[in-house]
Amino acid sequence: MSEELNAPGWDAIDQTLRNIYGDQEPKHYGTLIPYALGGQDPLQGISAYMAETPQPHWHFVTYGFSALYEKESENADYSGYGFELTFRLPRQPEEEEPPAWALNLLQNIGRYVFGSGNTFQAGDYMDANGPICLDADTRITALAFTADPELPEIDTPNGRLEFLQMIGITADELQAMQTWNTLGVLSVCEPYMPRYITDLNRDSFLRHDAVSGAIRLGHERDGSSTGFLYVDQLTWEPGKKGLFKKSSSTLTLGAKQAGIIGSLLRGRILKGKKLSLSGPSIRVVFEPGESPAWETQEGEVRIMLNGPVVDELASKLIPQAGVFEVSFLTGVLFQIVKTEIKDHEGQVVEIIG
Repeated sequence: MSEELNAPGWDAIDQTLRNIYGDQEPKHYGTLIPYALGGQDPLQGISAYMAETPQPHWHFVTYGFSALYEKESENADYSGYGFELTFRLPRQPEEEEPPAWALNLLQNIGRYVFGSGNTFQAGDYMDANGPICLDADTRITALAFTADPELPEIDTPNGRLEFLQMIGITADELQAMQTWNTLGVLSVCEPYMPRYITDLNRDSFLRHDAVSGAIRLGHERDGSSTGFLYVDQLTWEPGKKGLFKKSSSTLTLGAKQAGIIGSLLRGRILKGKKLSLSGPSIRVVFEPGESPAWETQEGEVRIMLNGPVVDELASKLIPQAGVFEVSFLTGVLFQIVKTEIKDHEGQVVEIIG
């Protein structure tokens, strides 16, 4: 950074990294054209440090989610979005430069945050709907977030920020996090993934009996911590009045998320908790109730379920296109439609259902 440019937020991050890496000069990748001036990369920069323990790896740290220069937000407590991201990848002995795809991935996460305003915190997860490294032969297709095990939360002149580590996970590990909780799953996986280093070549940790057993017990004990799920294939078609009776209303779900919704209903309703599904134009809220019932309000459907009906509905929510009814929940049809998985160029690479 130029000595003439006052960057107290940047300096605070640098000092925190010096506490770990001393005088090591990281590989740093800056942005030529600022995002505010039309550049494509929202992050001001990304540094990659060479870490040696518990195995040689790259330790990436972002600059730009927090306020690096003058404080602009009105929130006095937090610096910018209140976090910076970190990421760890295995490093081969001959590697002199970190893999470029990791830099692109971090910038893509930046585009998501800056474009949507949605932020991350420890315990969050994100489905990438495909390999996190494009064209790689890997089972790592999603991301989880937790506090970086080496970097504590810090106070800067522009407010507080925490270092959130981004961790690559498999599809079944993502489902386990949804049906139990992210931090719980990460804690039982950590012995097999020290420092949460993302290894694209690894298999699912759920293949270890100790991991799958601990997750199963946690789910049975706690239920699911996922109270909200965005479902892009979610619609509600109200029933129409006929000559003699009104037709049933139809709740439509995509095949990709049907199964996880069934698991979430068991993990939420049977523990006395709500589950909210949000789609492009409708919100559906499932709630515990003594008797099955449903009602509509403007832009929202509320469906009350008891234990037996939850079990029946969950058993029918499978990734297979079709239409079905549920006992004692009259006036509602459930429709499962096929889901098309597309690559980054918009081409269909998989059809579910």
